[in-house]
Amino acid sequence: MLSRFMSGSLRNLEREYSCTVRLLDDTEYTCTIQRDAKGQYLFDLLCHHLNLLEKDYFGIRYVDPDKQRHWLEFTKSISKQMKSQPPFTMCLRVKFYPPDPVALKEEITRYLVFLQLKRDLYHGRLLCKTSDAAMLAAHILQAEIGDYDPGKHPEGYSSKFQFFPKHSEKLERRIAEIHKTELIGQTPETSERNFLLKAQMLETYGVDPHPCKDVSGNPAFLAFTPFGFVVLQGNKRVHFLKWNEVSKLKFEAKTFHIYANQKEDRKIILTYFAPTPEACKHLWKCGVENQAFYKLEKSSQVRTVSSSNLFFKGSRFRYSGRVAKEVMEQSARIKREPPEIHRSGLVPSRSCPSITHGPRLSSVPRTRRRAVHISIMEGLESLRDSAHSTPVRSVSHGESFLPRSRSHATDASEGMAVISDEAYSPSDSVLPTPVAEHSTDMAVSRQINGAPCSIEEEKESEAGTPMRGEEGDFGVDGRAAHEGAGEDSALSEVEQVNKFVLSVLRLLLVTIGLLFVLLLLLIILTESDLDIAFLSDIRQTPEFEQFHYEYFCPLRRWFACKLRWVGGLLINN
Repeated sequence: MLSRFMSGSLRNLEREYSCTVRLLDDTEYTCTIQRDAKGQYLFDLLCHHLNLLEKDYFGIRYVDPDKQRHWLEFTKSISKQMKSQPPFTMCLRVKFYPPDPVALKEEITRYLVFLQLKRDLYHGRLLCKTSDAAMLAAHILQAEIGDYDPGKHPEGYSSKFQFFPKHSEKLERRIAEIHKTELIGQTPETSERNFLLKAQMLETYGVDPHPCKDVSGNPAFLAFTPFGFVVLQGNKRVHFLKWNEVSKLKFEAKTFHIYANQKEDRKIILTYFAPTPEACKHLWKCGVENQAFYKLEKSSQVRTVSSSNLFFKGSRFRYSGRVAKEVMEQSARIKREPPEIHRSGLVPSRSCPSITHGPRLSSVPRTRRRAVHISIMEGLESLRDSAHSTPVRSVSHGESFLPRSRSHATDASEGMAVISDEAYSPSDSVLPTPVAEHSTDMAVSRQINGAPCSIEEEKESEAGTPMRGEEGDFGVDGRAAHEGAGEDSALSEVEQVNKFVLSVLRLLLVTIGLLFVLLLLLIILTESDLDIAFLSDIRQTPEFEQFHYEYFCPLRRWFACKLRWVGGLLINN
């Protein structure tokens, strides 16, 4: 009896597993779910826990054993998507950034988007000039600690908070000045709303960057935003395609293509190379989902997309949610009492120390820390969401690249240098977040807004397990990049030849398969006695009878003769 009870309990345990989801305020939600449960079940549990109705903007992200990130598909079983063994650790993140976050119906939704943007700001994905950075940080400060109180907030209190990967004492003083004088009386809700108003005006709002490299070894980042497809290079936006201009997204193995139609029937094809087929497929699926969400009018217009023009090769994927217009219409119909919001306050955070009250990450003087940690390409690292663990090579075709220069540019009004070794002036809003206050410091350190430690914290926070450092992915100088350009070109040519040969072989195999199927159908038509209406109709047509007696019967007799001849040889031997 006891053994039967124990065996039944073990079977029940085998059908269930534990799942932990790290939320945007770095608290954790743990639950036990059935082994065959789908992603939608777990997502509904989270939304119920958070009392969230405007949930279409959010998603669950996880990391596989190869350090490649994925969005959990809600229509598929969780256990079949995860390549690791339970218990599973995942993260709740904003998947589709609202085009106008202030227009969200409920405060709980705005608060969660605020937490995501605060995380983006800290990890260097939300870039801005110094004046905007100071205002954003002051709004965070006001939302978290309230009005300035001399008794509670001594001199230098803003330095106890880490809003950005790197920032200077001058910026800290400016943050404290704004907090003391301009934001008095603002409630947390008002400060968060003003933060969203400022953040949504930045060109890198909603950017979830996918790192890449072109054939010359120049790092770049691909991103999908609420407004279109973006390519960033050297802290510059070198491509921007609106969603109504993007006509097709394709990938094959490591190659990713973007087809676009611009004004005056001008067509553009952009091509990039991912480090692995899995990374490229993830990039493609993100693009397909973002395009469907922001571009379509109704979810009924969503179609299954193929990664290739040929039906017998490539992957097929279909976005399975509502589109942005439907989400906004649904939000407008929400009528309930606003749910209570439990703000994180000063709870310690794993990945965003801006809400931790205590000393900085290091006691080393700031100038020295910058000189130690900063390399020429760290600005590109700061753009990088740790969702992508390895660099990507890219080839870009088109005429919209901006001319490049090796001279440093300065912004006299802000007293800051452009954090890149290239001239950059299309828009101040893409200038890096926190910068050094003296351009001489910049000339020595050649800072590019990098923060290796913050990137690693983000990885550890979202992956749930410590990950080895990846310094060197982009931390190379121009000379090393150009030395590797020839090898990249040779490899790309070999890869293209291999792809062509494989495509020809696939086409040949499919052709042979089709001929075989037609042969089977022909045999069924001519030799079988199946009394099926459409077969009888075909057999009675004059054309079929002529084919049968003039071609098929002689061919059958010839095959029978040859088979008897071969059989006779085998018997004699």
